[in-house]
Amino acid sequence: MNRSIKLGLIIFISIVLVMLLGVFTVQGSQNKAIALEEQVNTASSDIKVQEKRRVDLVYNLADCVKQYDKHEAQTLKDIVKGRNKSSNIENVSTAITAVTEAYPELKSNENYKELMNELAITENLIAEYRSNYNAQIKEYNRYIRKFPSRFYLSLVGYDAQNYTYLNYDAPPDAPQDLFGKE
Repeated sequence: MNRSIKLGLIIFISIVLVMLLGVFTVQGSQNKAIALEEQVNTASSDIKVQEKRRVDLVYNLADCVKQYDKHEAQTLKDIVKGRNKSSNIENVSTAITAVTEAYPELKSNENYKELMNELAITENLIAEYRSNYNAQIKEYNRYIRKFPSRFYLSLVGYDAQNYTYLNYDAPPDAPQDLFGKE
C-alpha cells in the first residue's frame, strides 16, 4: 500500500506540475500578446501626435508668414513713399541716401524656408512612425498566429489586427491660398 500511495502521489504531483506549466505557458503568451498590443497602440498614438503637430504647424507658421509679409510690404511702401517726398533734394544726396539705406534686410523668405523645413521634418516623422506602426502590427500578428499560442489566445480574444492603408485623396475642404490676401 505504501508503494501505491507513493505512485499516486507522484502521478498527482506530475499532473499538478503539467497543469501549472500549462497555466504559466498560457499566461506568458497572453502577457507577451498584451505587450505587443500595447506597442501597436503606442505606435498608433505616435502617428496621431505627429499629424496634430502637422496641422498646428501649418496654421501657426502660415499665419506667422502672412503677418511678416504684411510687415515687409508696409516697410517697402514706407521706403518708396519717403523717397518720393524727398524729390526736392539734390540727385546726389538721393543717390547717397539710397545706397547707404541699402533697404532693410527683409526676411519673409527665411520664414517660408522654415515653414517648408518644419513641414518636411514632420512629414518624415509621420512616415517613420507609420512604418513603425506597420512593423508593430506585423510582429503582433505573427505572434498571435504562431503555434501553439494561437489556440488559447484566440479563446481569450486576441485577433489579428489590420494594417491601416493611407488614403491619398485630398479632401475638398483642404486649405487653399494660405498666403493670399484677406
